Amino acid sequence: MTQIDRRAMIAATGAALLLPRALHAQTQPPPFSWERLIGQAQRLARAPFAETPAHPGAAKIDYTALHEARFREERTLWGDLPGDTGIRFFPLSATAPQPVEIAIIEQGRATPLRYDPAMFDAPAGNPVTALPPGAGFAGFRIMNAARDGDWLSYLGASYFRAPSPQKQFGLSARAVTINTGIQGREEFPRFTHFWLERTGPSSVTIFALLDGASITGAFRFVSRLDKDGVRQDVTAALFPRRAIPELGLMPMTSMFWYDQADRTIGTDWRPEIHDSDLLSIASADGTAHARPIVNPTAPMVSAFAERDPKGFGLLQRDRDFDHYQDDGVFYDRRPSLWATPARPLGAGEVRLYAFPTDSEYTDNLAAYWTPAAAPVPGKRIDLSYKLDWTADRSPAATGMAIVENVWRGRGDQPDIARLVVDFAGVAEGSKPDLWVDIANGTLVKQAGYPVLGRKGLYRTVLDLRPNGNGVADVRLQLRASGRAVSEYVHYPVGG
Repeated sequence: MTQIDRRAMIAATGAALLLPRALHAQTQPPPFSWERLIGQAQRLARAPFAETPAHPGAAKIDYTALHEARFREERTLWGDLPGDTGIRFFPLSATAPQPVEIAIIEQGRATPLRYDPAMFDAPAGNPVTALPPGAGFAGFRIMNAARDGDWLSYLGASYFRAPSPQKQFGLSARAVTINTGIQGREEFPRFTHFWLERTGPSSVTIFALLDGASITGAFRFVSRLDKDGVRQDVTAALFPRRAIPELGLMPMTSMFWYDQADRTIGTDWRPEIHDSDLLSIASADGTAHARPIVNPTAPMVSAFAERDPKGFGLLQRDRDFDHYQDDGVFYDRRPSLWATPARPLGAGEVRLYAFPTDSEYTDNLAAYWTPAAAPVPGKRIDLSYKLDWTADRSPAATGMAIVENVWRGRGDQPDIARLVVDFAGVAEGSKPDLWVDIANGTLVKQAGYPVLGRKGLYRTVLDLRPNGNGVADVRLQLRASGRAVSEYVHYPVGG
């Protein structure tokens, strides 16, 4: 995955924009429907790709200018009903210079919105207010009823994100990924048009047109906010323009710098820094896979072959403030994101791509589904799934012991690595069997035992010798009478 700084693109969240009440003067706005949007995406795929040019005034709008431009409260779109959500807009900027078109759907017709510099209260000379009327928007965000935060935002390429129930943002989702795991070949298709439809006080349906060199698509996001967080029902029709070596569906993007397992790469004073710490996969046969995240020394792809998985996601499982000590951006409050297919996916792989990072400002992780069948240019791909932005710690492992902590260190000899994995939720008095398998390495010794004074906590200790300088793939599970009683853990050691 190219080191695109998604955090720079979304830094504008605090620099809220205002939408004018006045819309384009049209006696009869054009009709809109989901079927029409699909047709538009299909026609677009048959035409040569044309990149949207950057607006010439966007380059002058830096981080400071964005935050100096304040959204005028009275210009918020909607919000006129008790408990109603509201829409605010992002301006173009140096990090998001390509304009998107936005329209409002009412009674089956779409009325386009027009950028107006009077949306903002900004100091004299601020380049946000120098953008001309009709310059276009960079994206939008959906505000909660209290207007003290947003619960969904779309900004940059095809990125979108929602906060945890504690109103803390973290990882992002994307429409698709193209060649993310292929060095130097990643593409970033982008949403070029949005249509917004109010469907309830805390419910908005978002329609979007995706365009890129290799693919086009129509997306529908039925989005709602409830007490447990943000949930979205996503429907998509995709149209490949050309052969795509690696198509990623239901993708999500996050950041992992370091945790307690590898303290040597953490140069910051805080004990841990990450938006996500675990890839979780729910297989069709009931297996709950757990792949703790690591910051690799070189780009790494971990692939998990599946047929009709029930779901997968990037989780922020560690919710203990003391483990982070961050009282500014609160990593313990970051959302998890879980994707659930609404129809069988068939054969394919859940892939986790990671590249090295030495800071918290670069998203270095991507998780996505790659179908076994290669996309055929011109052949429609239908997709339907749910996204759940909550703080759930174990969506794939109901009733099972789950990974609580992982530590790494040196064993009794310099060439031996020690891996310690703690499982939470082990039944009191039980004595589970420890099942271990290691690829590209040798198991030297193993042990498993309950931790005294910690109810339900079971510690496993593995000493292993990786082969040469390669990465040993450790697979670990607690079992009783041959039946799994814990997550199926995958962990890379060495490299």
